[in-house]
Amino acid sequence: MKHRLAAVLGVLSLSATCLAVAGPASATTLSWNPCAQPDGPADQQCADLSVPVDYRKPDGARLTLRVTRLVSDRPATRRGTLLVVPGGPGGSGVDALAHTGPALRKAVHGAYDLVSLDPRGVGGSTAVGCGLSADDRDVMNLRSWPGPGGDISDSVARAHRIADACARNGGAVVRSYSTANEVRDIERLRQALGTPKMSVYGVSYGTYVTAAYAQEHPEHTDRVVLDSTGDPDPARVERGWLANTAAGADERFPDFARWAADPARDLDGLRLAQRVSEVKPLVLALADRLDRTPRETTTPHKPLTGNILRQAVQQTLFYSDANFPGLAQLIKAAEDPHTTLDLPPGYATPMPDRDAAVFTATQCNDVGWPHDVRGYARAVATDRIRHPLTAGQPVNITPCAFWHTEPADKPVHITSDGPSNILMLQNLRDPVTPYFGALRMRTALGDRARLVTVDRGGHGSYHADGKACGDRVVTEFLLTGHRPSADLRCTA
Repeated sequence: MKHRLAAVLGVLSLSATCLAVAGPASATTLSWNPCAQPDGPADQQCADLSVPVDYRKPDGARLTLRVTRLVSDRPATRRGTLLVVPGGPGGSGVDALAHTGPALRKAVHGAYDLVSLDPRGVGGSTAVGCGLSADDRDVMNLRSWPGPGGDISDSVARAHRIADACARNGGAVVRSYSTANEVRDIERLRQALGTPKMSVYGVSYGTYVTAAYAQEHPEHTDRVVLDSTGDPDPARVERGWLANTAAGADERFPDFARWAADPARDLDGLRLAQRVSEVKPLVLALADRLDRTPRETTTPHKPLTGNILRQAVQQTLFYSDANFPGLAQLIKAAEDPHTTLDLPPGYATPMPDRDAAVFTATQCNDVGWPHDVRGYARAVATDRIRHPLTAGQPVNITPCAFWHTEPADKPVHITSDGPSNILMLQNLRDPVTPYFGALRMRTALGDRARLVTVDRGGHGSYHADGKACGDRVVTEFLLTGHRPSADLRCTA
């Protein structure tokens, strides 16, 4: 998954209250050093960029951001700088360039120096955690799945505990984890690079950051690509993106159902049902059984529960159809009481504390969340009926309901004001940033943007699954600045 261009690489808006980046461009210089990553390009370089913890206090405490670059391998054809904005919250720019930089550099024929950064708290940048217990850092708890039957009492207690720990242990650095500050940090990076304009390529959460940067600094943007975009509604942002994944899973699941009921699956023993219509009831029934009677796995004290199965389904739907066999194997094994079960990758080890802090704090620092526990309980009960595949998780309570501080910045209001230099690329059946949310971004941008819709499922489109139509349009735009005269649809 990390090795696909789109998978490694979402969207915030900053209001007019955003502060200018402190200090002149000449105040910061970057000292580049080799930083080749495992399986990455040998010529990758990194540097450290000093930024204020709080831009309102430019002479106060500071932190360090790890920034990275791949210099064009064809300097004679170089036309500028392309900033790669990683997804997340919590994606690493160093990792993004290590794993996807060579393919991107090849696609654009060396026309750009590729640059990126590890956002605050990520990778080589200054990091402060919340001091969470291993149990509270378990992915199934950070994702806030309701208990069997929709009970959220454990989720409420955990949300309280995590919010309290972040307030107690995180301090000003954890309070600074936000999209608003990532936009400011990007502008500081542009100044340090000494370039008057940057092209920007963002994927997933990175599209939110990119759209906010383009709204706040239109004069510094060259060519802008948004790949897999969320709804920019400034009243909801992350809360809305999470809620939208329930409908997104419903739109994507038929792709898996068709695959799992295909007679061709008889050849590899992975056919789950005779008819497409039978696959979803089978999965829901299995999850309900695992709610009642979890299955032991090869990981001690980590049984396969109904929620882990639901999470595995959701994660599989996120990305390529190439992940379908692994999910079918898990379902087959879980149905057979005599089969030894292995947990899916990523469920046995808790998330590192620093990563959990970035993931949680960015959501809570970006926008205000409702505080009414009963409201969350009602939303979960309703969502479980409407969207049984996700069982209420997308609308469940999070630590943001009990966060100790209000957002320091209002989300940006994305508008049609600004240069017409944005190209959106969107899969039709994206379960993470569903198509209906991307259409709202398209409407907000107006004539600033063109939208290329790709008839495929999964999250992340550019160079993800060999869909030449969408890839060709993006590459041509980055190379020539030419966009379609109107929105375009790439058929399967």
